[in-house]
Amino acid sequence: MKFSRTFLNRLQNQSDAADTVVVIDVLRSFTTAAVALAHGARAIYPVAEISTAAALLDRMPQAVSVGAVVGGDPMPGFDFGNSPAQLMQADLTGKTVVLSTAAGVRGLQRFRHARQLYAASLVCARATAEAIRAAGAREVCFVITGEWVDRDGDEDIACADYIESLLRGEQPAPAQFAQRVRDSDFGRRFTAGSWPNLRPGDLELCAQPDLFGFAMPVHHDDGHLIIR
Repeated sequence: MKFSRTFLNRLQNQSDAADTVVVIDVLRSFTTAAVALAHGARAIYPVAEISTAAALLDRMPQAVSVGAVVGGDPMPGFDFGNSPAQLMQADLTGKTVVLSTAAGVRGLQRFRHARQLYAASLVCARATAEAIRAAGAREVCFVITGEWVDRDGDEDIACADYIESLLRGEQPAPAQFAQRVRDSDFGRRFTAGSWPNLRPGDLELCAQPDLFGFAMPVHHDDGHLIIR
């Protein structure tokens, strides 16, 4: 199995990967998605554009909207912000979720033509590795979405390192990767007290390796991406 890394904010051209792509967004999009599935959501539609989210919500009036703008503030008019800790208190049984966030969903859209596509975060890292191995992946590309001008993205790099180590047959200590999430540039903002919508409870949840025993493969449905 071969491995590579791609940083979303460095891409210049349209991306097309033929085999397996793992788009990682630990803080917080794909931790939020994992929590939604764990709390009963039947499907998640990850969309990058607000207009697309609005169109889907018009088609599915019972759907739950979850989203945030760049910087982490909740999307105006949405049911929930991009807060996994907030969703831990929600009953989403049987609900469809429309998820619109700044980084992770853009990564999924960018690599939508991969043979196998996964949304991943630390809370489902081991399950993601197991799903990749079971699918017979030949080449795995990890897409780091958390690196920006003012962020090192190490929360996502740590998750990629963990999954890759597992795929290589190693038995790494999960705690070291959890600590890297907390110590990342973005992770430290959740405890600084300067950003009211970046809550410490979200950070602690996002830094729990293998909290959930399922992966999040991404499929196509009527022209949209869907996570089940």
